Parts: sequence; structure tokens; C-alpha cells
Amino acid sequence: MASNDIGDWYRGIPFLTKYWFTGSVVVPILARFGILNPMWLFLHFESVVYKFQFWRPLTSVLFYPISGGNGFHYLINLYFLYSYSTRLETGIFDGKPAEYLFMLLFNWLSLVIIGLIGEIFLLMDPMVLSVLYVWCQLNKDTVVQFWFGTQFKAMYLPWVLLAFNMILGQGGISELLGILVGHLYFFLMFKYPQDFGGARFLTVPSILFKYFPNRRGGVSGFGMAPSSRRQQQDEGNHDNHNWGQGNHLN
Repeated sequence: MASNDIGDWYRGIPFLTKYWFTGSVVVPILARFGILNPMWLFLHFESVVYKFQFWRPLTSVLFYPISGGNGFHYLINLYFLYSYSTRLETGIFDGKPAEYLFMLLFNWLSLVIIGLIGEIFLLMDPMVLSVLYVWCQLNKDTVVQFWFGTQFKAMYLPWVLLAFNMILGQGGISELLGILVGHLYFFLMFKYPQDFGGARFLTVPSILFKYFPNRRGGVSGFGMAPSSRRQQQDEGNHDNHNWGQGNHLN
């Protein structure tokens, strides 16, 4: 019975989130058991540019070194990845896989460029935070609940996580980088064109629509987030949510 429940849950994960989540589980486990060499999974400038090890930008966002000291943090990453990626893929990007894939690619490539320049070797933390940040901005007035019963609007959640990791002595650089990249995408794609009436600097390449066509029509395409966001806020401003995932508290 339990195996059937797990199988049903896994099959119910949205398409793109499922691949990202699966890779983020499989790669660290294979490295933990020595099947993959962790030294081949880090983002390393010389290895990518001069040795043409082009898999490193991808593995650096999927790999996380699992050990007794950081295993809990890794599980939290998986939780946030699953929760917020699912919410975006089934929310504003529902039926629009090309647009959601473009967001993931934009955030990933931005992080890879910064990581290569700044010698940041692992990108799972900032990648997850960048997606979480976008969801929080699109649902900024939704009330979320964090540890110890603290409640606040979703727009503050990324900063709470940043402060929390700094207090725990885990630096916070990765979280800050994720926030910056997430804000860059959100500003260029949603806020600047709609709230400020500026030009749209980001456009989904047509090749993505060719391989990931929209599954259904809708009145809300790219650039329509502010009106959708206001509608969601009007409908759910007073809802309490657990850990920012949107599940009503019992």
C-alpha cells in the first residue's frame, strides 16, 4: 500500500518538476555511494572552459554532498524544490511548459555564469531559492508559516531563509545569489513590462514552443502576472499556509 502511495505521488509530480526533482535525488545518492566521483560534479571554470567538461554546469545544480552535517539541509532543499516548483508549474505556468522551462533555463544559465566568474562550485541552493523567490513575488501577500509558528507574508520568506542560514553559520551567499537571480527574472519578465510600462527584455524562444507546446489556451500569458497576482491576493490574502507551501493549517 505504501509503495502504491509513493508511486501515485511521484506520477503526480508535474513534468518539469519531476525531472528536476529526480535528478536532484539520483545524482547526490550516486555520489554518496561512490558510483559518481563528486570531484567531477562541481562547477569549475578551468574544467569547463579548457577541458570541455560541459556536463559540470548541469551536475552542479543537481549535486549536493550528502553527509551527516548537511543531510537535513539537503532534505529541506528537496522539499522547497518540490513544493515551489510544483506550485509554479501548476499555477501561473499551468499548461505552458515552454514558458516555465524558459524560466528554469534563464535562472540556471545566470547562476552558471555567476558561478564560473565567482568560483561558486555548487548551485543547488541558489537555484532552488531563485524559484522560491519567483513564487513568493507572484504570491507576495499570501500568509505563510515558518518554524516556531511565526507567520508573515510570502514576500519575506526568501529573506527569512537567508537570515536563518546566516544565523546557523551556513554563510547565506548561495541564498542571496538565488534571490538576486530570481529577482532579475521576475523584474525583467513581469514587473518592468507591466508595473513600469517598459519593454519586455525576455522572450521565450520559439524552439521551446515547438518541443513544449502549450497544452491549453488561456487569458494569462507572459506579462499577465500582475493582474493574476492581484486576483490571487484578493482571494487568498487571509489564508494561513504551512512553510509557504500553501496547505491550509488544520
